[in-house]
Amino acid sequence: MTKLTLQDFQTGETITWCPGCGNFGILRALQSALVDLGLPREQYLIVTGIGCHGKFTNYANANGFHGIHGRVLPVATGAKLANHYLTVLGFAGDADQFDEGMEHLPHAARRNIDVKLFTHDNKVYGLTTGQTSPTSDPGFKSKTSPAGSIPLAINPLRLALACDASFVARGWVGDVTHLKELIKAAIRHPGFAFVDILQVCVTFNRVNTYEFYRDRVYKLEEEKHDPADYRQAVIRSEEWGSRIPIGIVYRKERPVYHAALPQLAKQPLVKQPLQPGGLDNLMRSFG
Repeated sequence: MTKLTLQDFQTGETITWCPGCGNFGILRALQSALVDLGLPREQYLIVTGIGCHGKFTNYANANGFHGIHGRVLPVATGAKLANHYLTVLGFAGDADQFDEGMEHLPHAARRNIDVKLFTHDNKVYGLTTGQTSPTSDPGFKSKTSPAGSIPLAINPLRLALACDASFVARGWVGDVTHLKELIKAAIRHPGFAFVDILQVCVTFNRVNTYEFYRDRVYKLEEEKHDPADYRQAVIRSEEWGSRIPIGIVYRKERPVYHAALPQLAKQPLVKQPLQPGGLDNLMRSFG
C-alpha cells in the first residue's frame, strides 16, 4: 500500500473558520497523526456535532458523520458496535459535549467504549456568536453574561477521571506537534480515550488567547508525571491558573466493551448475514 500523505487527508474544500481559529491547529494535528499511523482512510470514521468544529467532516478526507447537537458519543458508540474494525474518532465542542451532550460521557467512559473523544474547548459558544459555555471561567463576560459568568466552570479532566475514563489527556492548539502525539496515543489506546484540547476562539474569547496559554502551559512528561497514578492525575487535573498541565494525565488498560459481546466474537455486525423474517418473529413474541 502506498504511504498516505497530508494531502491525502485534505478535501480541497474552502475552510470557513475565522483567520487564527484554533481549529486549524487541531485539523493539522489530526491529519498529521493519521499520516503517521499509516492506516487506510476507510479505516476511520470521524463523527462531529454542532459547532465550529463540525466542519471537520468537510475538511478531513475520511468517512464522516455530522450529527445533531450533543450526540457525538451516541453516534460514535453505535458505529463502533456495528463495525468494531473501524477506528472511530469523535470531535465535539465544549458546549456540544458539556451542555447538550453531558449525559453521554459517563456511560461511554464506564463502559470503556473503544472510541476517542476530542473536545474543542474554547470556553465560548463560537458558532452562535459568543455566549457563555459550560467551561467559561467565573467572571467571563459574554452576550449571555454581560456582568460576568456566575457558576463554576466544568473541569473536563476532573469530570473524565470521575467517570472512570481509561485514558485522559489535554493538549493545546499552540503546540501542534505535541497535540499530534496525544492524538496518536489516544487512537492507539485500547478503550475510551478523552482528550480535552485547549482551543482558541480569536473572535469571541479575548481572555483565553494564544498568549494566555503560552505563558501557562507545561508538559506533564517533562515533570516525570506518572499517568498510572490516579491520585496524581486528580491533583494535576485541578491545576488551573498560573500553570496549566498538558499531556497524558491518566492511562489504564481494561477490557473494551465490544470484546465482551458474544454476538461480535466471530465478525463485525455489519458483516453478519441478515435473517429475513427475524423481525416478524420478534414482533409476534410480544403478541
